[in-house]
Amino acid sequence: MSNKRKPWINWILFLGSLVIVFLLGLLISSISERKMEAKFAYTPMTEINDLEPRNEVWGENFPREFQSYYKTADTTFRSKYNGNAVIDMLEVDPRLVVLWAGYGFSKDYTQGRGHYYAIEDLQNSLRTGAPTGDHDGPMPATCWTCKSPDVPRVMNEDGVEEFYKGKWSRLGPEIVNPIGCADCHDSKTMNLKITRPALIEAFERQGKDINKASHNEMRSLVCAQCHVEYYFDKKIPGKEKTPYLTFPWDKGQTVEDMEEYYDSIQHVDWVHKLSKAPMLKAQHPGYEVHQMGIHGKRGVSCADCHMPYKTEGGQKFTDHHIQSPLNNVANSCQVCHREEEKELIANVFSNQDKIIENRDKLEELLVQAHVEAKQCWDLGATEEQMKDILQDIRHGQWRWDYAAASHGGSFHAPVELGRVISTGIDVTQEARIKLSRLLIKLGFEGEVPYPDIETKEKAQKFIGLPMEKLKADKERFKKELLPKWEEEAKKREAAYN
Repeated sequence: MSNKRKPWINWILFLGSLVIVFLLGLLISSISERKMEAKFAYTPMTEINDLEPRNEVWGENFPREFQSYYKTADTTFRSKYNGNAVIDMLEVDPRLVVLWAGYGFSKDYTQGRGHYYAIEDLQNSLRTGAPTGDHDGPMPATCWTCKSPDVPRVMNEDGVEEFYKGKWSRLGPEIVNPIGCADCHDSKTMNLKITRPALIEAFERQGKDINKASHNEMRSLVCAQCHVEYYFDKKIPGKEKTPYLTFPWDKGQTVEDMEEYYDSIQHVDWVHKLSKAPMLKAQHPGYEVHQMGIHGKRGVSCADCHMPYKTEGGQKFTDHHIQSPLNNVANSCQVCHREEEKELIANVFSNQDKIIENRDKLEELLVQAHVEAKQCWDLGATEEQMKDILQDIRHGQWRWDYAAASHGGSFHAPVELGRVISTGIDVTQEARIKLSRLLIKLGFEGEVPYPDIETKEKAQKFIGLPMEKLKADKERFKKELLPKWEEEAKKREAAYN
């Protein structure tokens, strides 16, 4: 038998060798590229001082992250519900005005835009109050806590308790840089870092050490510094006059856990103008709700979906264009899910539709409960007769607000939010049954008419808000005080440089 190889076998060996050489070349190129990446990423061009609040300074060392962050200035994306466009939520849903009667949100609730606008949105909001003779609005300085990397700097200079004292306008000239790098990163190591004391303190009260959190946990915890439920505690011993920012997690993070906590300390955010119920205002328990959903339970972090990795010029980095995953499906959802983009978005909208349908029903019931409670007071009801009813209204609206304010909650944990809203409907219906019995007892026959609140203006007039004065005063603030703040900030910046 001849040992002579056939010519086509030689060609196969030759082509196979070429493929192997090509693949080895790709491997070597990739390794070299990653080495260059590492050299670029960890060799700072500019020294960054501790608590440096200016994002532009950080951007000299991390231009890709910096440039992607400033895309949060884009306000063109609007989803079926919300997005980052400018939306007047009181115009969209005038019932909110009645639900928040007596509270700042009934004056103005414009959806927050991207992080880039955090300071501007706070200055423009009617909730921060109109200037008086000394230009102080009603909101405390604590309202600045999540708005700027200047906050850790001022807290370090003045002390945390001192930072929380006084009115929000006191810190106007100091808080100038929008949310950015120093809010989440250590200036020397670039490691993720907790810069707001409330989260650290909440962990400590539960016997936990936040310093032991894993890197993956930190990719959510830096968000949990702000995207959580909180309140201003004015009863801390020795700090009674300070609205100290506190997380109500001592008994847990479910809607019932936090409700039990608030009831146990008799906390009241405001007394409702119509019903006189001692109300709770949910802030934005996004982190808590996320933890209860399938993604949170499987270890998917906030950054995985809202700040996914991307590659540019051969370099992999975290995209700091913090936004809705629905505006970035390919890099967020489709990294794990293989369905088509249209199908993934349709699934999200389906969950949102179901949650909002029941949430709207709860809103209507709460509006009726507040109006019926006012009718009882007008007919001479006593505090003893109203006590249990007002507690039911408090609990019903707390559940509604918890669901409404947990932005993205109908995606993060639709089963949990569906449960929360259903219990809110139950407790609010119970309040209305008690109200109907009391109305009969007080001699009222028939139904209390539902108010004409088809528009924001009608709703604000119904609860007695002097909107023209509020708007005029805010314009006066912009003309008189805001330019002075900006001038002071420029002088401080020049001195710093």
